[in-house]
Amino acid sequence: MSRVLYDLCGIDSELRFSPYCWRVKLALAHKGLDVETRAWHFTDKQALAFANYDKVPVLVDGDRTVVDSYEIMRYLDQAYPETPSLLGDATAEARVRYIKFHAERVMAPGIMRTIIMDLVNAIHPKDRDYFRETREKRFGCRLEEFHSPARGLAQLDAALEPLRGLLDQTEFIDGDVPGAGDYLVFGNFMWARSVSTADLISNADPVHAWRERMLDLHDGLGRQALRISDIEGSY
Repeated sequence: MSRVLYDLCGIDSELRFSPYCWRVKLALAHKGLDVETRAWHFTDKQALAFANYDKVPVLVDGDRTVVDSYEIMRYLDQAYPETPSLLGDATAEARVRYIKFHAERVMAPGIMRTIIMDLVNAIHPKDRDYFRETREKRFGCRLEEFHSPARGLAQLDAALEPLRGLLDQTEFIDGDVPGAGDYLVFGNFMWARSVSTADLISNADPVHAWRERMLDLHDGLGRQALRISDIEGSY
């Protein structure tokens, strides 16, 4: 059975920066499932018409098409129960769902405010007008006004405080081994790492040590991924 993941790319087809797609790639690796990734751009809406969806990730698994990173995780647990669980039982999943919203609504805004102009430069030129128009409508201001690394880093620092307390006591968010909670949060860090050289956390932060462990997971899947710093000057 072939699996295909439509995966957002940037100025280079191998620069894959979507935090949501990273969640899925890590979840598939956690399950030991192979996947072919296909580069997708923000403006390639027609390429996803078959899924009745206009954003990624989109996973095609044989005759099944699944959209939304969290729903893909749920699908993988249901379709492959013999592989390591991502979400756990109903009680564990309720906790993971909280982590999902914390990552998206509390952590991500601080990161976005910090890296937004780096992100614009990493996006493929054909997508930049679309990105600017849609994000300025969302933020209610120009990207240059929204961009504020000092404010963004302060937001992120506050958002990470609960995580610091947890990681002082355990190796991973989900305990002794990583799980969906780790991937939901780590996707944000892969997003920033892919498109920016901004230092989001200090080396002394327990979150930094956790991020290093996450980068090494699954044969270094995150650490080996192409970064904007690898290709600067080539475009």
